[in-house]
Amino acid sequence: METSLIEDYALLSDGRTAALVSRAGSIDWFCAPRLDSASLFGALLGGVEQGHWSLHPADPDATATRRYDGDTFCLVTRWEGADGVVEVTEWMPILVEKESGSPEGVHASRGVERTDVVRRITGISGRMTFVQELRLRFDYARAIPWVRQTGRPEAPELTATAGPDAVVVRGPALQPHGHSHLGTVEVAAGETVDLALTWFPSYRPAPAPLDADAAEQATRAWWQEWADGIAHEGPHEGDVRRSLLLLRALTNRETGGIAAAATTSLPEDFGGTRNWDYRYVWLRDAALTLEALLAHGLADEARAWRDWLLRAVAGDPADLQIMYGLAGERDLLEREMRSLPGYAGSAPVRVGNAAAEQFQADVFGEVMVTLAAARRAGLGESARSWSLQRVLLRQAEERLDRPDNGMWEIRGDPQFFTHSRVMLWAAFDRGVRAIEEDGEHGPLERWREVRDRLRAEIDEHGVRDGRFVQHRGTDEVDASLLLIPRTGYCEPDDPRMLATVERIEQTLLQGGFVNRYRTGSGVDGLPGGEHAFLACSFWLVEQYAVTGRMAEARELMDRLCALRNDVGMLSEEYDPVGRRHVGNTPQAFSHLSLVRAADALAAGLHSER
Repeated sequence: METSLIEDYALLSDGRTAALVSRAGSIDWFCAPRLDSASLFGALLGGVEQGHWSLHPADPDATATRRYDGDTFCLVTRWEGADGVVEVTEWMPILVEKESGSPEGVHASRGVERTDVVRRITGISGRMTFVQELRLRFDYARAIPWVRQTGRPEAPELTATAGPDAVVVRGPALQPHGHSHLGTVEVAAGETVDLALTWFPSYRPAPAPLDADAAEQATRAWWQEWADGIAHEGPHEGDVRRSLLLLRALTNRETGGIAAAATTSLPEDFGGTRNWDYRYVWLRDAALTLEALLAHGLADEARAWRDWLLRAVAGDPADLQIMYGLAGERDLLEREMRSLPGYAGSAPVRVGNAAAEQFQADVFGEVMVTLAAARRAGLGESARSWSLQRVLLRQAEERLDRPDNGMWEIRGDPQFFTHSRVMLWAAFDRGVRAIEEDGEHGPLERWREVRDRLRAEIDEHGVRDGRFVQHRGTDEVDASLLLIPRTGYCEPDDPRMLATVERIEQTLLQGGFVNRYRTGSGVDGLPGGEHAFLACSFWLVEQYAVTGRMAEARELMDRLCALRNDVGMLSEEYDPVGRRHVGNTPQAFSHLSLVRAADALAAGLHSER
């Protein structure tokens, strides 16, 4: 099987986990029951041998177009061939509990352990034959399951079991073929055929079949009701809505944890080793996501994330990590998964992330800035949440003189990164303002003193030749410097910022898009290179917009939004030479930065009137 491009995938989501479906109709990545669970289908990071579930026309000349059905993650693929037209609708049911407490066609989301994927084939005109191939490989393709026919002739089903995991597949009959199961189904105009896969714990009985109609209706309603709460007026409205929906899809609806992406180990450098697991909750990414959601009237997620944060960092705040599991787990041990050969041969595939053990000083600022934004949005402090912030500032003060790994998680020597120092300044600034403006209690004078000390240090060591620099002792710049004005440290048109932007344009642009930093400078301690980082390019749009460079802001924004695939998804990076997506997908950082850039454009257009 030829490797699909990263931008060829669409996302299915139930708010707990996700599946990636290729343009060719193959589910090549699926973990259950959570995003960070082991994969059942792993062809994305290898080939068909690592597991997939393909459904496509027998006619090799049939063509496909895709769309999401409104503001949902119900994916509709329209196949047109010589003999007919068929639509395949795929979704992961979001199963809600009825008020009576008993499921009616749709099972409860609590108390019942199952995860479903439904694929509905509907004949539009003529007739078309579809080919189905199922190859299950549990535990990151390390476990070949025991598969048996468990249905009846009138209701075929397969059950597959390996260790703690089991799957039941219902629909048209499948027959064994080597280590796969194959089948065909013919659909004529007006006919509908449903295929359903259900994951469940192997020590439980197989769940009952879903009422697919009720499941589809409930799922559409859930997504649409959430999307109806989005408040946005301005340019790129459709792009903003889909980006916010993708951010919601990456948010676990039960725990409140916000994953950085739905995948692991999609490479930043094709054929290289820069392959990382992004299925966890970075405090920074989650905080920035919450700011984007709050700016669009979605305050419930802020409350859920604050509750998640209080649980995750409970205990000794000295043990604060920069990232956690989706329910607040701390053990994210990084290891190589040799059973998965890697996307397009990019090895190793990693599960877990050693960055959890790093010190990244900017996280203190990200959390404090976001909680301050939540206060401004009307989310009042609880006794626990303000207590947490006081403890975070105490920990930040104890680590003031410690270099860190920076927001880019360098694996070289720690440095005094200017962005990190500014975010520490922002942390104490928000503490001071909480006392002065919101009536909270704390050591006001000490926090003011630390804030002023940090400003003096940044002005002395974080600026060279009239511009901000990546870290103390270098004249290199870094795209994270574009975030400085957001904190209130300086205005966007501060001469130091304008000089920094000019230097970024001179040294970090690649094909018209922005790199994070010059990988050849040696700061990150890793071999190989990477491609333009999409979030950084959106930051430049924002900087252009807030400094009156509106024509350049609009032009860059249009080029960036044109990189979205046919269903609105962005990965982490973009290769302007190969013209393809790079890195894990969909990437929260890319989409939240798109939202921020669109907001800045809207504000700039308003000020021009």
